[in-house]
Amino acid sequence: MSEKIVYRYNSKYPSIADLRKKAKSRIPKFAFDYLEGGCNEEWNLAKNESDFDDIILKPQYLRVAGDIDMSVELFGRRYSAPFGISPIGLQGLMWPNAPEILAKAAAKHDIPYTLSTVSTSSIERIAEVSEGKAWFQLYHPTENRLRDDILRRLEAVECPVLVVLVDVPSFGLRYREIKAGLSMPPKMNISNITQAMIRPLWGIKTLQHGIPSFATLKPYMEKGLDLAQLGKFMDRTFTGKVNIEKVKAIRDIWKGALVVKGITTDEDMEAVIGIGADGVIVSNHGGRQIDAGESSINSLIHLAGNPTYKEKIKIMLDGGIRSGVDLARAHAVGSDFNFMGRPFMYGVGALGDEGGEHTVNLFKAQLYQVMQQLTLENVSQFPERLLKR
Repeated sequence: MSEKIVYRYNSKYPSIADLRKKAKSRIPKFAFDYLEGGCNEEWNLAKNESDFDDIILKPQYLRVAGDIDMSVELFGRRYSAPFGISPIGLQGLMWPNAPEILAKAAAKHDIPYTLSTVSTSSIERIAEVSEGKAWFQLYHPTENRLRDDILRRLEAVECPVLVVLVDVPSFGLRYREIKAGLSMPPKMNISNITQAMIRPLWGIKTLQHGIPSFATLKPYMEKGLDLAQLGKFMDRTFTGKVNIEKVKAIRDIWKGALVVKGITTDEDMEAVIGIGADGVIVSNHGGRQIDAGESSINSLIHLAGNPTYKEKIKIMLDGGIRSGVDLARAHAVGSDFNFMGRPFMYGVGALGDEGGEHTVNLFKAQLYQVMQQLTLENVSQFPERLLKR
């Protein structure tokens, strides 16, 4: 008889939908809209979630199953579960100190947390609180000097995995952000101030931890930048297309594991394999860049279905996962590993300092139950339970 494992979480919030509802009641509308929003009409944002429903799994109830092990080996280390926390910009705007809360929870539960270049905690601070386990997502700077200094800082803290983002040749037209004044340069208007005032706990926590800023980028900014100048700095520093030559230059410098995020096509997959990348994260940037594009899960189905790719590179998914059932579906169609962003921010927004651990345990509990139901011992067996898509 297999051993049963219990993952404990707050029973008031047994689903991501419950966490979302609670978070929405605690986060100011302008910050919540920044978290939730997609680009243009948000068609692709919706498809990211709904396309998972086309993946159908089958149980084998009479099969005798042993103990369940959901751990996965990735880039030379074993993680306790096949998922991690996605990079999100301006995390501290949505909930104060969110990067540290999530990085600590990830380190404690032995899953990867990925820090964004434009998050609100620095490389060095997240390396400290994550015990050196955190990954880093690089928005490629326009100047190689700045790129090289960021890579030097990552090497100094022994960052295990570098993720290079390639799907932002321009910033998507996100109507919610434009209305809220969160485009560049950002501004606090009367509406935003009013929204903050009716979310007092958020305001108290913000005062406690300080006004959020781009902490990793502070060494490269002139002192005393006003909001208009900050917008010009960001536009000047990060606007520009990332081509394969730029990724190859990083591959030549970076000695650790290199992952390219934003891959959705055969052409780009073949290019990153050609320069020796260790992995890709199939992603459409959470539906925030191109509304007429394909959902992340459908892009993954196509790319992971090519056995030549699977032999040469790790293929991971970011986008649309909202439950352990979705995690199971992703593995059934070929994902090696998965990342979630919004669900973890819902967790922190709903439960504050406890939100990171709650959400990790929630996903683990849900995935564990699916594996029990399908009579599986490990994650690699999920493709055997794919009925159709």
